[in-house]
Formats: sequence, structure tokens, C-alpha cells
Amino acid sequence: MCGIVGYVGDEQAAPILLDGLRRLEYRGYDSAGVAVHDDGRIELVRAVGKLRNLEKALTENPLTGTVGVGHTRWATHGRPSEINAHPHIAGPIAVVHNGIIENHLELRQELEADGFGMSSDTDTEIVAHLVHRETKAGRDLLDAVRRALAQVEGTYAIAVLSTEQVDRVIVAKNASPLVIGVSREAMYCASDIPALLPYTDEMLFLEDDEIAVLEATRFSLSTLEGAPVERETQRISWSPVMAEKAGYKHFMLKEIFEQPRALEDTLRGRLDRESADVNALEIGLTDEDAKKIERVVLLACGTSHHATVAGRYWIEELTGLQAIAELASEFRGRDAVIGEGDLVIAVSQSGETIDTLMAAREAKQKGAKVLAIANVIGSAIPRMADASFYTHAGPEIGVASTKCFMAQLANLLMFSIWLGRRRGAVDDAQATEIVEGLARVPHLIEERLQSTHESIKDLMRTFADAHDVLFLGRGLSFPMALEGALKLKEISYVHAEGYAAGEMKHGPIALLDAHVPVIVLLPRDRHYDRSLSNLQEARAREAKIIAITVEGDSQAQALCDAFVEIAPTHEALTPFVSVVPLQLYAYCVADHKGTDVDQPRNLAKTVTVE
Repeated sequence: MCGIVGYVGDEQAAPILLDGLRRLEYRGYDSAGVAVHDDGRIELVRAVGKLRNLEKALTENPLTGTVGVGHTRWATHGRPSEINAHPHIAGPIAVVHNGIIENHLELRQELEADGFGMSSDTDTEIVAHLVHRETKAGRDLLDAVRRALAQVEGTYAIAVLSTEQVDRVIVAKNASPLVIGVSREAMYCASDIPALLPYTDEMLFLEDDEIAVLEATRFSLSTLEGAPVERETQRISWSPVMAEKAGYKHFMLKEIFEQPRALEDTLRGRLDRESADVNALEIGLTDEDAKKIERVVLLACGTSHHATVAGRYWIEELTGLQAIAELASEFRGRDAVIGEGDLVIAVSQSGETIDTLMAAREAKQKGAKVLAIANVIGSAIPRMADASFYTHAGPEIGVASTKCFMAQLANLLMFSIWLGRRRGAVDDAQATEIVEGLARVPHLIEERLQSTHESIKDLMRTFADAHDVLFLGRGLSFPMALEGALKLKEISYVHAEGYAAGEMKHGPIALLDAHVPVIVLLPRDRHYDRSLSNLQEARAREAKIIAITVEGDSQAQALCDAFVEIAPTHEALTPFVSVVPLQLYAYCVADHKGTDVDQPRNLAKTVTVE
């Protein structure tokens, strides 16, 4: 989710690059930089923090030149710092990069053995050195970039400068977006459309494994293997606001649709499908550490707490250890019994949630080991923790979390598999089934997103005016019921409650009548028959039933007023597919009511005060 901007023309590049980066600020970032060709050299200015810091640095050290690249960085490898900010330079080469290089550790060792010195902790610098190594062998820039990328495993959108070919920028992509802007006087590139709209509305979108050479009055496009590609540009008629949201009405809807990509990025390089295991070297916990754990305590607030409730189920099922999911705000309000032998997993999207930070700090002071799961590199909770397992969801603009929740679920399940394998609690067959299924989940979500959205828009009209909504689930569907209710409350201001379905007879059933919709999660799991019984109890009280059912479940669908189908999958993976319809239901109701979806009243994205 970083921002790339590039320019080749006859105007001064630095102001254009800075303006483009401003138009990508909505994507989130922690540092920024620009590199410009200047009289046979590449001049570089970088800064940590907001773009105003980069702007100030450029005022103090102005760059002149008509070819350059700029970047806003969202840290994934290496903490936010000036030395880790992009662009990265190696010899005559400057590179900006979005994505994740999976084999960066192996490539770093190889390059260092060849005498290439690294100055940063990033995976991106590896690409600059790979290209440099190829140019030292006498290859021109285009061929050098092709050969460098052939050695890379992972995702990338890159833009490359060289002092040896000062009239061009080379761009390429694989699984990270990159668009070329075309005009008569100049060529542009960017990671997203908004950066280019003030300069041109003629765009060409690179496909995976394509590479382009941008010069002032022309561009050429080919595959990484060298085959020429001919494709027409497209005229973009979006307004700047529409462009920031990629044509979606709200950031929240865009982020719901980004969940397959967020999940892929979080899983990438971590699932070892060959050995049915999880590669968790980055965490910093050893196999011996895993065997010493006696209990797991999960701490979080809000949506992250619902992820940890699912995590509790996974940990107990796959490791045989006792697991407790605690609200961080309550944990720190009592003298909790915790200490040596306990592993505390502190989960926070921002890594700055004050209650989670203080609760985890208290647990650490009492002797527990702390593992942080966060989406922001170098944030407070990972800095305090003994170990960290970052999600790679990218920045999330909407206050109501969606894709970060999905990524938290992924990390909690991956950690459960890793821990279970090291404790001998999960066998090869079970691990294989879950790991293979988890690798397929992004596709399962993506292939149904649009049709699910359309079906929910249709059914929502019947239920949108309800004043109370009940969400029911058992097992792993229970925390998804909690999350569905929270989403509806957060953005539509409708009163909603999530319950363990078995608890309905212990009070909530008194609320049911013909005016109360009941949303029942009905995956085909071990709880199916009992959940179906709860559905019939609600139906007998004249409640309107909306069921989340597995595709083709005619038995359940016959008992409902409306239903939404999800893909069949392994029982342990049902939260990933069942939560998406709940997110979309909340979104559609809020959109119908005209509330401020992205910034609901009284709420903040990150709670950093008590």
C-alpha cells in the first residue's frame, strides 16, 4: 500500500513528484523520499513522518532535474527511519518498490558475499543491488532489471533510475498495482490513479510480469521475457475523490474488497505447503520457547478482541494448551494472575491501543513473555513486546476495521499451527488440510465478493429499518457474530447484539418478535445441527431469519426469510468466509441510512487515550 510516483519530461520533476505523493497520502505511510537525475548524478532526499517533513527537506536541499521517482513508505521490513525510506540507491541505480520480496534474506546473504554492502534493513534495497550487479556485468538497464526480477520471489511494483541512462524510467509489476500516465509532453507512473489525474487522463495499467520503458515522448511495453505487448490506453473520468477510493463509494467498501489481497500479503512467504507448517522465523520465538509455554492469554479491544476469541478456539484445538481471550481494558483493571510460563498475545491494528499496551506491559512485568500482532511496523506494542508477528494488510482508512481484522485472523491461525506443530499436538494430515485450505481462502473470498455484495444489497432493503438485530453463532461462528453486531452498531447506529447461539434461551429470546431480524451463521461444522435448532426456535417466535449458509444448503435455506451463501471450506477456516457477508450487511445498511460510513460519530481509528 505504499505510494509510487515517477516522471519523465521537460519540467522540473521534484514538484510533480511531491504533488503526486500528496495525492496518495490516503494510502498511509511512515516516511517518504524522492530521487532526481541532476547533471549525471542521482540526488536523493528522504524524511521520516509526514510529507511536510519531506517538503521542508526539499526546501533546504532543492533538487533540479526532469526525470525522477518518489515514494511514500508503509514499513514491512525494517522500522520507519530515514535510512529505510525509499528510494534506495546502489551504485548508479535508484529504486522505489511496493510489495514484499519473500526471498530477501537469501538474496541479501548472496549479495553480501559478492561484496555488495547493505545500508538499510529493507527488502527493497536488495532489488537495487541486484540491478546494479547486472549493470556491472555490462547489461543495459532494461535487461538488467529483467534479470534482477527473475531472481526475486514475491510481489513488487518498481520504478528504476540509472545514471547511465538518464532519459528514462523502467517500471515493472507483479501483484502490486502500477499505472502509466501518458501525455504528449511527458510520461508518468504511479501506484494509483489519483497521483496522475492533474496531469493526464490517459492511463495504461500494467499487468503482472510486464515491464515498460518510459521516456519523455514515448513508452514501450513488453513481458519480462521480452515479448512485445500492444495495449491501448484508457481514458479515466474519475473525480479526484473517486480516484482515491478506486471508484468505490466509501473507503470501507474498498477495504472489504481488498481483503483477498490483504490476506494473500499476510500469508505470503509464511505458509510452507510442502511441510504443512508455518515459517515464523521473523517472530523470534524458538522451538524451545514453544515447548515452555504453559498457557496462552490473548489481549485486545474491540474488533481485535473478536479476532482473539477466534484465536482462543484455534490455539486450544491445535496446541492442547489452555487459552484465554481477555478484554485488555478489563485485564488491567484487576490484579490478574499471570506470570512465567504464560505467553501473552497482544493484538492491535495500530500497535498503539492504550489499554492493550498497558495490559501487555503489566503482564510482561509479572514475568510473562509477550508476542505482539500489529499492522504498523515499529509501533508501541511491538517495541515493548518480546516478539512480533506483523500483519501485512496495508493502511486501513475506514474507522471500522475490515481487512486488518481478516489479517489478524490469519496471523492467529498461522501462529496456532506453528505452535501446535512444535508441541506435537497437530498431526501431518490435519496440518496439511488446514494449511492447504488457508492458502486457498483468498481465492474463495474473491470469487464471491461481488455476487455477495449484490445479494446483500437486495435482501438488506427488507430489513434496513429494523431497530434491533440479533446475531447468533456457535464455536468459531460466535466471535464472527460478535463482530457482525459490532460492525452494524459502529457504522449504521442500529442496536445489535452478538450471542453464542446456545445462550439465546437464557434471555435474548425474550426480545424476539416479527420486527427483529436474526442473522444466524450456519457453516457445515460440528455445531450445525444445534445451530439449526436455534434458528427454528427464533423462527417460532416470528423473528425474521437471515442465514449465512454454505452453498447448496437447502435444508437451512428452506427455513429462512433470506440467506447468503458462502463457500464450503475446512471448519477451522469458516471465520474467513463467513465474516465477509456480515461486513457487507453492515455497510449496505449504513449506506442505505446515509450515515458517515468511513468516520462514524464518536469513534476514532486508534484509541490512544484512556
